[in-house]
Amino acid sequence: MSDTTVRTAPASEEHPVPTGPWVWRYIILRRISQVGILLMFFGTLHWGWDVSKDVGLLTGNLSASTFIGLIPLTDPFAALQIFLTGHVLAQESLIGVAVVLGFYLIFGRVFCSWVCPVNMVTDAAGWLRNKLGILAIFHLPRGLRYFILVATLVITVISGVAAFEWVSPVGMMHREIIFGLGLGFTALLAIFLFDLLILKHGWCGHLCPLGAFYSLLGRTAQLRVRFDKNTCTHCGECAKVCPEPQVLNLKKLEERGYVYSGECSNCGRCTPICPEGSLMFDLKPLIRGHNAQADAIAVQRRTK
Repeated sequence: MSDTTVRTAPASEEHPVPTGPWVWRYIILRRISQVGILLMFFGTLHWGWDVSKDVGLLTGNLSASTFIGLIPLTDPFAALQIFLTGHVLAQESLIGVAVVLGFYLIFGRVFCSWVCPVNMVTDAAGWLRNKLGILAIFHLPRGLRYFILVATLVITVISGVAAFEWVSPVGMMHREIIFGLGLGFTALLAIFLFDLLILKHGWCGHLCPLGAFYSLLGRTAQLRVRFDKNTCTHCGECAKVCPEPQVLNLKKLEERGYVYSGECSNCGRCTPICPEGSLMFDLKPLIRGHNAQADAIAVQRRTK
């Protein structure tokens, strides 16, 4: 079976697939977020963007940074690797880990779709792949990224070096953009060509250990994609645009009433494309009540 686990039927004339700029609102917002973060790093370093004298707007990098001189931000995966090398994390780093962890425990795996600059590269490859109609040369299990995650941590312990930080294309792209052109762009070109010519969503969906790490954290997310089983017609439009289509398993969606898997990156592609509006962002504590209201409305409509 393919990655797409949703049984599909054509969208009806009564409920055509939405089109127009409003459908791409989340993609536009994601690009503003990704470029905006890079721009804050670049502007602070090269253009002197300060909030006060000698206090930069956003200093550091995506592994460890400081916002407005007050809020430390530390990537939990980078911190975990450093800890496994035997180093003691500074108090500021621990606070930064707590801040970032708290954010992602609420919003889920949004780093991958709203922050990571490599996502722009892989999205471009995916868009071009669809335009050219390129088929996958081979398939890899999506669980492979979890094996790579474990292997990365084992290598870190054995070598005493933060393994993924040394080879991370995320870090490479950030350094190339912020600090200057270098050989790091060859890694990004390799990812682009791999996603374009070899395997759809190859890097982010199958290989990236950072994405696997945040998928584990995503299980606790309070921001979820809610599913209304009463209006869904199984057209499958959501699965066509989803970079992680396995999370849209209809049986599980009907059982839980929302996208349960932490592999969902809350990218927002599926919600505006749904012809019936069956998918929408919602807070986990409110989903059961909202779905109960939807069920009651559906019963009323059937009894009229």
